[in-house]
Amino acid sequence: MAEIQQSGGDSGKGGKKRAKKMSTKIDMTPMVDLAFLLLTFFMLTTTFSKPTVMEVAMPVKPKADDPEPPAIKASNALTLLLGKDNKLYYYDGLLSGEVKPELKLSNYGAEGIRQVLLERKRNPQLVVLIKPADDSNYKNMVDILDEMNITGTKKYALVDIAKNDQELITSSGL
Repeated sequence: MAEIQQSGGDSGKGGKKRAKKMSTKIDMTPMVDLAFLLLTFFMLTTTFSKPTVMEVAMPVKPKADDPEPPAIKASNALTLLLGKDNKLYYYDGLLSGEVKPELKLSNYGAEGIRQVLLERKRNPQLVVLIKPADDSNYKNMVDILDEMNITGTKKYALVDIAKNDQELITSSGL
């Protein structure tokens, strides 16, 4: 507790009387105990933030006797090609041997691919095929998966990029 130290202010000589100087000494032990109790309490009752994880539904491995999955109609398909240098190309439909689709360039922002996905969302059977190239960034693939989640696109698939798709990118000049 607090103590008041009293020392003799009078030196025994005559003259003016001076006021006695009193010093205080505060015992800090109870305050330190309280600080550690509070620290322990908050450490034990705090919940740490959990990392957020996107749930991705993976297809079940087909059995030998399962029928082949139905083919996707070209009118219900949108193909996204992730290229190098953060470039994103897309075209409507599927790539067939004879007809080459019109390849368009977009970006990963809200005014880019998000607008394209929201326009195409009117089609309830829309299937988005995401084809990352070998020289594309992992971050770009995560950005596209985030855009699928933001726009509410339910049917999408990560597919290996075909040789025809790579040739389409190189021949487009975009």
